[in-house]
Amino acid sequence: MHTSLCRQEIGSVIKAFDSSDSLVIACTQESALFSELADQSEKPLVAPLRFVNIREVAGWTQEAKTSGPKIAALLALADMPEAEPVPVVNYESQGRLLIVGPGEQALPWAEKLSASLDVSVLCTEPAALPIARNFPIYTGAVTKLDGYLGNFTVAWDLQNPIDPEMCTRCGACVDVCPEGAINDAFQIDLDKCKSHRDCITACAGIGAIAFDRSDRQRSSDFDLIMDLRAHPQMRMSQTPQGYFAPGSDPLEQALVANQLLGLVGEFEKPKYFAYNEKVCAHGRNGKVGCSACIDVCSTGAISSLFKNGQGTVEVNPNLCMGCGACSTVCPSGAMRYNYPSVAHQGKEIKTLASVFTAEVAKLKQTIAPALLLHNLKAGTQLLDSLGRSAHLRPKQFEGLPSYVLPYGIEHIAATGLDIWLGALSYGFGEVILLLTGDEDPAYRAALETQCALGNAILAAYGFDARISLIQLESADDLQPASAAMGRLRQRGALPAICSPASFGLGNQKRETIEAVLEHLQRQAKTPLPEGGVDLPKSSLLGGLNINKDACTLCMSCVGSCPEGALLDNLDEPKLSFIEKQCVQCGICVKTCPEQALSLAPRLRTVEERKQRVELNETKPFHCISCGKVFGTSKMVDLMLAKLGTHGAFAGAALDRLKMCSDCRVVDMVKKEI
Repeated sequence: MHTSLCRQEIGSVIKAFDSSDSLVIACTQESALFSELADQSEKPLVAPLRFVNIREVAGWTQEAKTSGPKIAALLALADMPEAEPVPVVNYESQGRLLIVGPGEQALPWAEKLSASLDVSVLCTEPAALPIARNFPIYTGAVTKLDGYLGNFTVAWDLQNPIDPEMCTRCGACVDVCPEGAINDAFQIDLDKCKSHRDCITACAGIGAIAFDRSDRQRSSDFDLIMDLRAHPQMRMSQTPQGYFAPGSDPLEQALVANQLLGLVGEFEKPKYFAYNEKVCAHGRNGKVGCSACIDVCSTGAISSLFKNGQGTVEVNPNLCMGCGACSTVCPSGAMRYNYPSVAHQGKEIKTLASVFTAEVAKLKQTIAPALLLHNLKAGTQLLDSLGRSAHLRPKQFEGLPSYVLPYGIEHIAATGLDIWLGALSYGFGEVILLLTGDEDPAYRAALETQCALGNAILAAYGFDARISLIQLESADDLQPASAAMGRLRQRGALPAICSPASFGLGNQKRETIEAVLEHLQRQAKTPLPEGGVDLPKSSLLGGLNINKDACTLCMSCVGSCPEGALLDNLDEPKLSFIEKQCVQCGICVKTCPEQALSLAPRLRTVEERKQRVELNETKPFHCISCGKVFGTSKMVDLMLAKLGTHGAFAGAALDRLKMCSDCRVVDMVKKEI
């Protein structure tokens, strides 16, 4: 224990570097200083130096004296092994920069950056061109801009007769133009031009002017993009690496310019996701079922891919920015967040709950902790600022209550039902998601939908809502965050809904949720009624309703089901269903030619969901010639009703519809003979 570890007792830290123990420093204020000293230490550390903030989130709150269990839990979390490394995604940039925007803004920045970067300029609004041709200058309207750091493709439409890339700025065209339609931007004002075409003659040796140019499309590849337009090309909340859109603000432009200078060379980032196409419910037989990941992705990294009728999704790892929303909304677990894995997060969350509960028990209390999930960067900064403000101005700001345990994740959208329900099964009284205002609207909507689904599942077992959102407009506005903490403190901790589970969270989403549901079912306040409880349409759990009168047992639905939830019978015409396997993708509904199926989002008991039940059955139809089974009675009856009036099946030919394919051919040959 130290009282002024920051500077006055720094000798204690240096001495600790020589020990044979791993080190955890329970303060983050001087992490940069201590890390530098660790690098300079003569003796290498036995383990990476780790830091945990217990001051702003525990020691500097209004309940600091009762925060012992929280501090113990946070220290235990910091002492856990780090997550396994994940694959990396590589980028390579040679510094080829394209500055897009009005010439008055783009050209000065090109002059400044051309000494360090390979700069090109695309002027969307003409401006006076520099006489020296130190870098390529283009004009026109952007028609395409996509890619990522080191691999951008830009296409534009050359709209003016003068091509500035070819223009030598000699001024001959300006001198001969009788209307003065050519200015110092070396662009022709077509409203003034009277088609004398003297400029073409003057430029004959260069060939930069062409009024009847047919090939107006231009394109090129770049490593970096600085988009200065008022309405930039890429407007998603998380733009690709290497793309910057600072707008017209000079300060923002200067900050971006400084960043661009550091983006030359080779770079890497984690591969945030893992995809298993075998359990993907995106599409079958040319039909699209689930497209949740495509719909929620704000970076355009995920696209649909169909091959031989089989539908999967394709993820561009270079465009993926690691929000993890795709894994949150994926019903089958085909898309999985991997930085870190759910299994690793489950171990950490379980440790937080167990250590907190054990420390509370030593005090002969029964307080259940609350799990506060937040973004590692913006959320951590917000909580640090809130804790500092609560310490300095306790009458104006509220810090975290002693029972609220913060847990940082890479992105708040990268968490879903498996984590939330898993945390509740470990003994947390509630799960709170802190949104700091910089999330894409699609992410907020997805989290709201998933929270509503999670609470609906809890309600089915008789529990009250335990999953909630704190939605802030900005991470800089502390007052709403303080008010939210004040409401939590005034309300007090919620009791755990069940005894702590012993299982671990797995990387297979469906298996994890099944384990949690089984645990909650055993301790439910109210048993699930027969037939189950209805869930929202967004549910990844549920069954099927079938119109038996319309169903012909053609088994198209069986062939379309990507999860094996629908099954046929080789011996007799029966359609079976295992609800546990169903992910509510809806491909079967779209595939059914008779429109006999509909989704039934619901929660039934674990035992009911595991059973194989018969949805429909009918009598087999035997060929009237050889007696072989070739269809169902209902299917043949339907065929007779639809084709019986057709001229090709008039009279005795109608019997051919009652024959198998072999006997039908034989009958046709005999009748012709």
